[in-house]
Amino acid sequence: MNYKAILQYDGTRYRGWQVQGNTDNTIQGKIETLLTRMAGEPVEVNGSGRTDAGVHAAGQVISFRCQTDRTPEDICAYMNQYLPEDICVLSVEEAAPRFHARLNAVRKTYVYRIWNAPVRPVFERKYMTWIEQPLDVDAMRRAAELLCGTHDYRAFCSLKKFKKSTVRTVEEVNIEHLGKEIRISYTGDGFLYHMVRILTGTLVEVGEGARKPEDMSTILMSMDRANAGKLMPPEGLTLECVEYEDNLKK
Repeated sequence: MNYKAILQYDGTRYRGWQVQGNTDNTIQGKIETLLTRMAGEPVEVNGSGRTDAGVHAAGQVISFRCQTDRTPEDICAYMNQYLPEDICVLSVEEAAPRFHARLNAVRKTYVYRIWNAPVRPVFERKYMTWIEQPLDVDAMRRAAELLCGTHDYRAFCSLKKFKKSTVRTVEEVNIEHLGKEIRISYTGDGFLYHMVRILTGTLVEVGEGARKPEDMSTILMSMDRANAGKLMPPEGLTLECVEYEDNLKK
């Protein structure tokens, strides 16, 4: 049977999503170990995206195949019983036989949160990046408009070698100014390695006055990582949600 599940996790103490040979401290590793124990046979888990070390998820989607007499509700309850307190399963359901959490995703939304104030945020320090210098949010919004559309985002990716296309469609970059918090939401069909954190770093440099909004077009056309902004810390980033075509959900 093929299953789809939605997870939330605090990525602070993990080495990222993807299983790694030199550590068992990854989200995927924790989930696979638990499901393998439940099913009595190896279970491979596919995630909708590979969040980096320290990055969080409010709506990570996974798919996995296993043979079990448990109902989806029982699987969900079992997982939540044995998972650590910083990982939670929101739902489990049967999926179409060919459903794949990553390959069938059509839209993803990431949120980056910035605390823009003279004093650091004590209670949300693990979920925000603190920037003391006031940022020009209007300038950041003008820059964000130029980053939307279908483009080659190679300049906003940390990889040096590319085997696949770096063309993506970013539907929207929405910047909210919520008191002392600046919240940037990115919605698109997919994102490259470190892309959201580099886009955010570039927008922050616009907000700081180090770049002009119109520089975004030049950076995109250059397809050179050296021309884009800094890589922002991971703790401010959360995978908010992943969307699929309706006929692939079940």
